Amino acid sequence: MFLSPRLLTRIHYKALSSLIPFRNVRGKVSPATRWVHVTANRCCQSQGPKDSTSDVPDLSTFPLQCIRNFSIIAHVDHGKSTLADRILEITGAIKADTKNKQVLDKLQVERERGITVKAQTASVTYKYRGKEYLLNLIDTPGHVDFTYEVSRSLSACQGVILLVDANGGVQAQTVANFYLAFTNELAIIPVLNKIDLKNADPEAVKEQLFTLFEINPDDVLQISAKLGMGVTNVLEAVIEGVPSPAEKCTVDSPLRLFLFDSWFDKYKGVVCLVLVVDGCLKKGDQIMSSHTGKLYEVKDVGILAPNEVPTNHLYTGQVGYFTANIRNTKEALVGDTFYLKGEECEPLPGFRETKPLVFAGVYPMDQSEHGQLKAAIERLCLNDRSVSVSIETSSALGQGWRLGFLGLLHMDVFNQRLEQEHGAQVIMTTPSVPYKIQVQGAKAIQHYRGEEVIINNPVLWPDPQNIVETSETFVRGTIITPVTYLGDIIGLCQSRRGVQQSIRNIDNNRIIMHYKLPLNEIVVDFYDILKSLSSGYATFDYEELGFELSYLVKLDILLNGYAVPELSTIVHSSKARTEGKRVVEKLKDTLPRQMFKIAVQAAVGGNILARGDIKPLRKDVLAKCYGGDITRKMKLLRRQAEGKKKQMKMYGNIEVPRETFINLLKR
Repeated sequence: MFLSPRLLTRIHYKALSSLIPFRNVRGKVSPATRWVHVTANRCCQSQGPKDSTSDVPDLSTFPLQCIRNFSIIAHVDHGKSTLADRILEITGAIKADTKNKQVLDKLQVERERGITVKAQTASVTYKYRGKEYLLNLIDTPGHVDFTYEVSRSLSACQGVILLVDANGGVQAQTVANFYLAFTNELAIIPVLNKIDLKNADPEAVKEQLFTLFEINPDDVLQISAKLGMGVTNVLEAVIEGVPSPAEKCTVDSPLRLFLFDSWFDKYKGVVCLVLVVDGCLKKGDQIMSSHTGKLYEVKDVGILAPNEVPTNHLYTGQVGYFTANIRNTKEALVGDTFYLKGEECEPLPGFRETKPLVFAGVYPMDQSEHGQLKAAIERLCLNDRSVSVSIETSSALGQGWRLGFLGLLHMDVFNQRLEQEHGAQVIMTTPSVPYKIQVQGAKAIQHYRGEEVIINNPVLWPDPQNIVETSETFVRGTIITPVTYLGDIIGLCQSRRGVQQSIRNIDNNRIIMHYKLPLNEIVVDFYDILKSLSSGYATFDYEELGFELSYLVKLDILLNGYAVPELSTIVHSSKARTEGKRVVEKLKDTLPRQMFKIAVQAAVGGNILARGDIKPLRKDVLAKCYGGDITRKMKLLRRQAEGKKKQMKMYGNIEVPRETFINLLKR
């Protein structure tokens, strides 16, 4: 019996529906759904011969003038992913369903936390005024720690949708994202979301946009992404307002691909997400990397709609993926330029190297898992190029790595992805920030290979006698808060050695402040305390200012006079005593008791700043005494003390369990 491809597609519908949407709301086959039929037919005909031309969507029908590459940028929880879901539904890329939530957020950590961590791409088609347009949408993260993801996404775009919550108004990351798009000379389409909420105040938010960015209130679109109200107007505004890639891309020039994202697939190897700047990419092409100079053969070419759809070709101005059997994750450098073999190519300007601001040591729970953890870190770093990696060894924790992150949330998410995606159980040490030190003395200069050294690990801190001066990283913090919480927030900033630079009103109820703050003071718990003081209404964003002179000291933790390097921290001299008392009190509660007394001390140099004693364990030798003379009890206690003194002459070496390090990291 002969089964047509259409019938086979229906038979395989249930198997494919969990991966690729099938039909739109009205049951009509949309352009994106047509690609789904193609993919289904490929699956069904895998046992027989394949048609190399009829099985893939024809992207050549979209001229440069009908292509729009754009991103959605906004503060956290302003509705970026929800708007992306509605756009995918309206264009027919996915089936309209109330279960469509965070469709582009594919990581487990994103769905659990309700935030976007990784920028995701989707190519859809939309018919406007009789023309078919190819829209390449990139949904970006909203937290300050993932600004690098946003900047990479904007490099492949000609415009952005600036999404603002009509209920919460302009927030700190809204300001940062606006200027990021503005400095990249991108078209900006302002959109107010969540206008269906009863507390929404669109007119007040329009006034904020005009005050901060000089955006005309008449140009601001009003939508509800959750209900789908006004989303069609946004798509039309993108087509009208965002320029095509024609100004920067050339059809007739030799092939040039700009790599702006990549990830690892255990079957295909490295999958590269690229913008075709010049020429045309097709399956079987021999391409070279400007960074490594290596030659690759293109095995697969396609677009994300939002799942992988093979197309065999990518044309000028289009965004898509290719695989070339790249197995070494270090060969796919984000910002690289690929070109055809034998052609001369001028590399495209890449990305500015990211500068990690938070460093932490990462060690396996069991040293036997060192190899698996190494492979997991390499594959995650392929997907997140903003993480820096160096080898580190600890006498207490074994062999591990020193990783650099863009912020504390970035570090937390990376740790969670290690556990969820690779099953790795790790120990992460106390986060620290980079410091600049000027040293003196021939031996010190030779050891550190120069008079100035950047240190992010307290273990490597020079001897105080060799230090001339110390500097720490400062940031310019932007805080937007309701007037009600102004006093408490100013007090918080001053307690963290902050210096106020400016303060002004956005409207009658909200204030924007700029503070110069030491990065060391905000990296651990500043954001949590800020949210607590403001009942969750204040928002915070920061940008690096560089190093400034500061009086820093190394705080050592001693156990019975022996220093534990893994517990050392770098603090400002004015905070040394306070921090020392905090660590000592925490260790008193977490260290297991021994048969002898343990003295826990915090010291700077030779000065002891705080001390706490952990009482020894002892047998109750008085349990059998139910009365009698006191001298009998004293004799038993004296005999116990003498015996313990005799047995515990070598009591200086104390083993610090791994659990103690883990508990100490919980501030």
